[in-house]
This record gives sequence, structure tokens and C-alpha cells, in this order.
Amino acid sequence: MIKINDKELLYHIVEIRRYLHMHPEKGLFEYNTSKYIASYLKNLGIKVIEGPCKTGVIGFIKGRVGSESIAVRADIDCLEINEQTGADYSSKNHGLMHACGHDGHMAAAMGLAKAISSGDLLKNNVVLIFQPAEEGPGGAKPIVESGVLDKFNIKAFLGMHIFPELEEGRIGCCSGPITARNGEIDIHIIGKPCHGALPHIGIDSVVISSELIQAIQTIITRRIDPRENAVITFGKIYGGEVRNMISGSVTLEGTMRAFSKQTYEIMKNNINRICKGLSLSTGSRIDAEIRDMYPEVYNDKNLFNVLMQAAGKDGVDEIKPLMIAEDFSFYRDVAPEIMFLLGSRNERLGFVHPLHSPQFNFNEEILLKAVKIFYNMIKILDL
Repeated sequence: MIKINDKELLYHIVEIRRYLHMHPEKGLFEYNTSKYIASYLKNLGIKVIEGPCKTGVIGFIKGRVGSESIAVRADIDCLEINEQTGADYSSKNHGLMHACGHDGHMAAAMGLAKAISSGDLLKNNVVLIFQPAEEGPGGAKPIVESGVLDKFNIKAFLGMHIFPELEEGRIGCCSGPITARNGEIDIHIIGKPCHGALPHIGIDSVVISSELIQAIQTIITRRIDPRENAVITFGKIYGGEVRNMISGSVTLEGTMRAFSKQTYEIMKNNINRICKGLSLSTGSRIDAEIRDMYPEVYNDKNLFNVLMQAAGKDGVDEIKPLMIAEDFSFYRDVAPEIMFLLGSRNERLGFVHPLHSPQFNFNEEILLKAVKIFYNMIKILDL
């Protein structure tokens, strides 16, 4: 059992979170963050492995039996955003901010380390993974591929994400996919520039781009089973030089997301097919690049049942999957996984801003609940 009292544990968690919030670092440059985490764990007597994926940190707490391990993951990178919270613990690193809750994720995992170290020895080992670069280019996959986790015989991965669309303290989760598989789309259209008054001698890449966007959107409505969920969004388009000239090139940048690999592959194949067809029909050159990013996070059914037990009666709101993406998904290549959402919305305190907002903030008391749920899940899995 946890022997440290809630008040003392929360004090440690708040202190950790606010330090980390004041000192954010972007992906693969989290050098000071890693040193802080490693030092904290070592002071608790926890074995530390430094350096996986350049700036990652792994803490290892040996259990009584020690034949199997439960892993808890926290991401450690920030976003390139100028903070506007007005908090007295605002970021000291200009242009960088923990606007996605990763400071809270770290503080909860470090609070868990404190709780385990202060209590009775657990049966299973506990592996704490402090992972860099979740926001990009991704740190989970390199950690898995490095083989550093192989020696721990991990039987489950546990993860949490702070979520301001849920009321403060509520837990949101579901069995099966909870986040989407995603890819990045870059399409370059090469036409033939000419004077705007003589369009017949050119190839208008602007007009082609509009046709292409409309055609690609029909993939969702005409190529995907309507019982499936998918989205394709083009958020950036640029091309042309002056108003009275047929543009010789246009570039589209977008994202695509789905909850299954099969649906995702249908989307990819149809984007490429449409680009080839429109290239032939217009005489243009269309180069499409689709970069596969993160697979879907797929919550294990048994671990979902464990979460329901750990959170207590009526403690979990069963939610619909989200189209956001998370590289926590790569740990499923090693063992079953589960990620739950920790609600942070509190209108009375003004904690209503979405993730990635320069005004995003939360009440640190919710982190104590995350620590207890992680601890309870580990205890249940100890049986």
C-alpha cells in the first residue's frame, strides 16, 4: 500500500510539475528535463537507464518476484508555443511551452515513483518510461526498436493523457482504438505557367488543386464503409506569384486519420489513384507523398477491465475514440497497452482551454488521482 499521505504526495507532485512547466524543451532536446528526472529517480534509490532515443530516461523498480514488469509511460517534450497563461510558474524558455500536459504526465509518473518507493514492495517490477519527442518526430518507436525494453519482460503498458474536454477528475476510456492512425500528406502539382489572359497555353495548377481537393474528399463519402470513421484534412495550400498569372505550381499539405489499418490503406491507395488520374487528364505532374506517422492506440480489453476496477465504481466514462494521434501506440509491439484520459476541465478556475492552446493549464490535484489509478492497476496486475 501507499504509505505517504495524500497531502505530502501532492506537494511533491505540484513542485515537480511547476518546475517542469517553467523549463520546457522540445523533442530530442530535453537534456535538462532528462537530467532532472534521472536525478529525482536516483535520489529515490531507483535504478536509472539514461539515453534511449537520445534524451529518454527509464526507471526500474524491482519487485519481490521480479519475473515480470508493468510499464508506465510519460512523454517529456513540449510544443513551440508562446505561453499566455499568466501563471507565476510560466515558461522561462521563450517560444516553448508545455501546452499538451506532458509536464503533468511526467509529474504523475514521478509521483508514482515516490509512492511506490515509500510503500510495500510490489510483486512485479515497475518500469517507468520517460519518452522524448511524442509531438514529433516520435520517440516510442526508436525506444522499442532499440531493444532496451526487451530485458524487462513487460506484460502491460499503462499511459495517461490529460484532457480538457472532460470534467476535472473524470476518467475517459474505451476498449479497442482510443486514438487514430495518422499520416501526413504532401502533394506537389506542377503545371505550366503563363499570362492570366492566355490560359489556353498553360496548365493551371490552381484549378487542378481545387479539383484534387474535391476528388480526395469523396474518398471519405464514396470509398470508405460508412460504418467506419476516417478524415482527410488539407490545412495548408500555397502557390502562384501574381494575380494575373497562371500558376506553375501548387503545394497541398494535409493529414489523414482512421481507426484501422485497413481503412487507412484504402485512403492511401485512393489518394495515389486520384493523383495519377488527374495528372493524366490535365497534362500536369502530380507528386504525392504520404508519410505514415503513428498507428492507432488500441486499448486491450483485459486492461480496460483492470482500469474499471482500479478507478472504482462509476469511475470511468466510456467515451468514443478520438481522431488525435499518439505514438504510445508503438508499445503494443511489445505487450498489450491501455491509455486513459484524465479530465482537467474546470470552468470555475478558468481551465477550459484546449490542448495546444497558449492558455492551456490545469489543476494539479488531478495528478494525484492519476497516481492512485496507476498504483491500483499495478496492484491488480500483481495478483
